Amino acid sequence: MYALSPHIEPPQFPAPTSVEEVAAFIRLQNTFIAQYRNAFPDPLAPKTIIVLPSTTLDQDMLGTIPGEIHYEERMLSLLMLLRMPRTHIVYLTSTPLDPVIVDYYLHLLPGITGWHARQRLTLLSCYDASLKSLTEKILERPLLMERIRQCIPHGHAAHIAAFNVTPFERTLSVRLGVPLYGCDPELMFWGSKSGSRMVFREAGVDMPPGFENLRSEADVIEAIVEIKRQLPETRKMVVKMNEGFSGEGNAIVRLEQAPSDTSLKQWLENYMPKHLKMVAPHLDYSAYMAKISELGGIVETFVEGEVKNSPSVQCRINPLGEVEVVSTHDQVLDAATGQIFLGAKFPADPEYSREIAQNGLAIGKVLQSKNVMGRFAVDFISVKQGDHWKHFAIEINLRKGGTTHPYLMLQFLTDGRYNPHTGLYETLNGQNRFYFATDNLKFPHYKGITPPDLIDLAMCENLHYESTDQEGVVFHLIGALSEFGKLGVVSIGRTPERAVHFFEQTRSVLDTVSARWQ
Repeated sequence: MYALSPHIEPPQFPAPTSVEEVAAFIRLQNTFIAQYRNAFPDPLAPKTIIVLPSTTLDQDMLGTIPGEIHYEERMLSLLMLLRMPRTHIVYLTSTPLDPVIVDYYLHLLPGITGWHARQRLTLLSCYDASLKSLTEKILERPLLMERIRQCIPHGHAAHIAAFNVTPFERTLSVRLGVPLYGCDPELMFWGSKSGSRMVFREAGVDMPPGFENLRSEADVIEAIVEIKRQLPETRKMVVKMNEGFSGEGNAIVRLEQAPSDTSLKQWLENYMPKHLKMVAPHLDYSAYMAKISELGGIVETFVEGEVKNSPSVQCRINPLGEVEVVSTHDQVLDAATGQIFLGAKFPADPEYSREIAQNGLAIGKVLQSKNVMGRFAVDFISVKQGDHWKHFAIEINLRKGGTTHPYLMLQFLTDGRYNPHTGLYETLNGQNRFYFATDNLKFPHYKGITPPDLIDLAMCENLHYESTDQEGVVFHLIGALSEFGKLGVVSIGRTPERAVHFFEQTRSVLDTVSARWQ
């Protein structure tokens, strides 16, 4: 435990978003280059990682996701870094984590006892379940920030691992005196829907026809009219807020009944308020257009195709400016709208995984030229045309996402690496591994299954990861299960079929047990 002296004078900091704060942040970030070069490659280097799993995104949109506060658990995959015996982790959350959940992750650590790892793990909570982002909650608690500072042992290299970076995270970085491994918030525009299209254009990567930097209902309607003029055969378009989460900021415009003459604009003005199909069910038309005015947005054609997939590529730009392809996935989207992210298969289809990896590298080089740093992902819509695939880049996410933690779990558990040249994941002994991952294994009857219940089921029904075979199931979002009937699963197998088999086995056990107790 760390005692806080009542005689400590509160430190003075520059005002949030001020020129002085930005300058202080840049100085901190410059120190991170040496830390990355010297401490990161050495598994025995003394270092502290402050894990900040704050989804600092539009809170109106995030509030629609059931159990959103438990998404802070997804970065518990970083507890696997405790396998390095001189590494300390400070893990921050809005509300306290159940010890059962923490023990579950520590049990997965290869080569380190749970006791040794637990001595190097500090869990700190805001005790605040409100809808504010976790970072805002921490900034409102100066004593908590002082406690975080005291948790960094003398002589340790320290950095913040954040889910995403906004001006709030920049302020926290400056107030803790610790650099961030992530994109400067001044550059986050390049991860918006509008910024993404501009980067795709500069990288020479195909994207759906459309328009960006829209700021009003009138802009949206004008964009639709112009696209329809250029491409009269277009039957469907997508409107997207610049900042969305899991497709919740998207809306569909159907144009099968639209006139083909100059009356289209007036037709849209009458049609859209009643028939624009928002993905987020809580938004009506006026609220949606208010968000477009606030956040900006784009309109682009809906990509049609009889055989169509939704792959993504995950990349990293390190502090030295090197661009690396980390992984590829085929995303699983909801059947109703085709817009909401439900899960992912790893790796992406070998027919095109190398192609999207090359596109990801081209996009990464453009982002690096703009001084972007950290993890990012690019989503595509891919359509099979004859014997080849046509790829349309859809968006860039300059943050961690739904495909980050499953891949980190696989990598930490197996010490392997994705090979972008073969499109396969290779373990140290030369074997391949695959997984199916989801944040949305949910059913109303799952409500009431507590974390201890789930762990007990996993042990009794053999629903766990087996380190000797490097196969099995790893859970996340465990804290959301009892209240929201929702669970995350990473199902790892030596073939894609075995990965799906372990997932289906898990779902079958949960279905059977929950039905028995109804």
